[in-house]
Amino acid sequence: MRVNRDKYIDKRHLVGERFTWLSKRHARTETQSPRHGGESVAEVLRAHGVKFVFTLVGGHISPILVACEKLGIRIVDTRHEATAVFAADAVARLSGTVGVAAVTAGPGLTNTVTAVKNAQMAESPLLLLGGAAATLLQGRGALQDIDQMSLFKPLCKFCASVRSVKDIAITVRKALAIAQSGTPGPVFIEFPIDTLYPFHLVSKEFGVKNPPKGIMGKVVTWYLHNHLKNLFAGAWETRDVSPLPVHIPQATDNQVQKCIELVSRAKKPVILLGSQATLPPTPTDDIRAALESLGIPCFLGGMSRGMLGRNSPLHIRQNRSDALKEADLVLLAGTVCDFRLSYGRVLNRRSRIIAVNRDKTQLLKNSDMFWKPTVAIQGDAGSFLLRLSKGLKGHTCPEDWPQSLKAGDVTKEKANRRKADEKTDRHLNPLSVLHRVDELMADDSIIVADGGDFVGSAAYIMRPRGPLRWLDPGAFGTLGVGGGFALGAKLCRPESEVWIIYGDGSLGYSVAEFDTFTRHKTPVIALVGNDACWSQIAREQVPILGSNVACGLAFTDYHIVADGYGGKGTLIGREDEDKLDGIIKEAQKETRQGRATLLNVLIGKTNFREGSISV
Repeated sequence: MRVNRDKYIDKRHLVGERFTWLSKRHARTETQSPRHGGESVAEVLRAHGVKFVFTLVGGHISPILVACEKLGIRIVDTRHEATAVFAADAVARLSGTVGVAAVTAGPGLTNTVTAVKNAQMAESPLLLLGGAAATLLQGRGALQDIDQMSLFKPLCKFCASVRSVKDIAITVRKALAIAQSGTPGPVFIEFPIDTLYPFHLVSKEFGVKNPPKGIMGKVVTWYLHNHLKNLFAGAWETRDVSPLPVHIPQATDNQVQKCIELVSRAKKPVILLGSQATLPPTPTDDIRAALESLGIPCFLGGMSRGMLGRNSPLHIRQNRSDALKEADLVLLAGTVCDFRLSYGRVLNRRSRIIAVNRDKTQLLKNSDMFWKPTVAIQGDAGSFLLRLSKGLKGHTCPEDWPQSLKAGDVTKEKANRRKADEKTDRHLNPLSVLHRVDELMADDSIIVADGGDFVGSAAYIMRPRGPLRWLDPGAFGTLGVGGGFALGAKLCRPESEVWIIYGDGSLGYSVAEFDTFTRHKTPVIALVGNDACWSQIAREQVPILGSNVACGLAFTDYHIVADGYGGKGTLIGREDEDKLDGIIKEAQKETRQGRATLLNVLIGKTNFREGSISV
């Protein structure tokens, strides 16, 4: 690409450049160095323990990818930029480190917006590295040049555009610390292409070969030469790449003591555990031990599903609204009073309510309308539970309370099981399929939830075996997370069986990632509930509005699509009902041998979850 350098210049640039030159004139520019800015990025990532960078390749970011690979960081390329971010999100949740994705400028970045917003709402620490037009060309109509900073500022805790190579290391270090501090979330760094490539290439592209004659020619030549010198000034001086301190808010001793007193007096306490309770620094096994010591019945949501194992007497799965009406104390440990708790309306106004959340806005959400906390603590839920358990050592919840709630659980789940035994008008009963899979999946399985109606049923039936073994999008309710979440999960836990529970609608977003599973040797199992419909929407739209317009799909041969991408697909219909266990075991065998599998299960309609809404 050759350009007319005269068009770069205006008076504001000249004045700004002069002051920049004065401030940097002491810094050395090594014009012969073959090094490039991508190396600085890679060095910081390695120092922070980053093992994977997810990407869809583009010329703007190639130096980052090449440098990371040379330093032993695995580059995992996907078929869509959103998948790269979803995979980084999953790594962040499962590893306790920051997930990293790198995508090219313009449309590469705009393709990530939904995934970044999902990470923001799920409170996942995630670093997005984005390419950008050269510093000299921004705002001048360069290829894929848009105002990327304005796009990501509402979505990220921190946004920065690198303006010189020497600033790369400190900017990346700062971004990684911010992503993990306070309420975790995504951060974004924009790298103009001329901050990533070596000096000799940048100089060749933007240097002056045939300068115009006269005073303007001299000004143009001076300006471009000075700009390049400033861009690389001090670039390769030794810099600290180690992690910066991470700040995590904690409850005060007085707050913990007040809560100890409240819990000790409660006869019918209940804990509602949210995803935030699984965040570092507290190990999930320690949290589990604390909950078991307290003996308080728990409802688990989001990433905290599985916290108490598969069959804990303290884990209550059913009749939550009834339990909350009866409870005299409710502990919201990282749980938010949003639509999932009917904005706080399900809480008994006579109950004592302890709310713990790192984020002040989430801590008090809707407390001005439907509920009031007795104690509101802006702090880490996991470490709070440990301190609460330690302060209540020797005290335990009255046994008859969790036993009565568990009895209700057993009754409700027996009724659900009877529904699974019913015959549907055609194809297989989805509840029966889910029960069979739940019974056969390995103890180390990780479940990825990506769908509407079928996944909603799975949430009632499937039991994660342990902490950090359930991945769903979170409060944003995003479809399309399946491929990326499963990819990240399998890379973090290669020994684990990873199941994606797909609706047939949501599968369309990421079925192409079967190519990624094949290329990167990450064998997962996809269970597709294929009812040829966006059923979560149809269950409301049809009775209310009398039309199923746009809700219908087809009984598509998704298993053949998986075959085409190098996986193993299997079609399962009613005629296969007696062979279902054998088919599931064969799929498990295929994945152990290194091949991703897809079970395309034709399912019928049931009235399970009738009345549930999607808005």
